[in-house]
Amino acid sequence: MDYAHTPDAVSRVLETCRAMTQGKVIGVLGCGGDRDPSKRPLMGKALVEGSDIAIFTSDNPRSENPETILLQMVGSLKIAPPHTVISDRRGAISQAIDFASGGDVVVVMGKGHETGQEISGVVLPFDDRLILASAIEGKA
Repeated sequence: MDYAHTPDAVSRVLETCRAMTQGKVIGVLGCGGDRDPSKRPLMGKALVEGSDIAIFTSDNPRSENPETILLQMVGSLKIAPPHTVISDRRGAISQAIDFASGGDVVVVMGKGHETGQEISGVVLPFDDRLILASAIEGKA
C-alpha cells in the first residue's frame, strides 16, 4: 500500500516492488477527482509500464464522475488482459488478490493511510488496509 499520487511516485513504488520479487507485480491505482487531470494519463502509463497486471480503479472521485477519471487515466493506452479497469475500488483490490499467487506482490496505490473515500461531497468509510486484509483472508 502506498500513497503514490504522482506519476514519478507510481513508477518508483513499482520499481521497488519489482526488486522485491521474481513473481508478478500487480498494481492497483486510482486518481483523485478535482485534481490535476493532466497527470492522469501519465499515472496510467506508469502503472502499465511498471506492473505485470495493472488494475485501474477509483480513488476519491470527489465531484467528478469516476468513469471519466478512469477514461483519462487509460488515455490512449491499449488496455487488454491481463490489464483491466474496475471502477469499484473494493472489487479492484479483491481482483488483485485473486490474480496473485505465491511470490507475487500486490501494491494498492493512491489512498495510502486514508480511511475514507470521498464521493459527491460525502466521505464514506474506506480503508485499503482493511479491504486488503479481508480479500487475503477470503482467499486463504
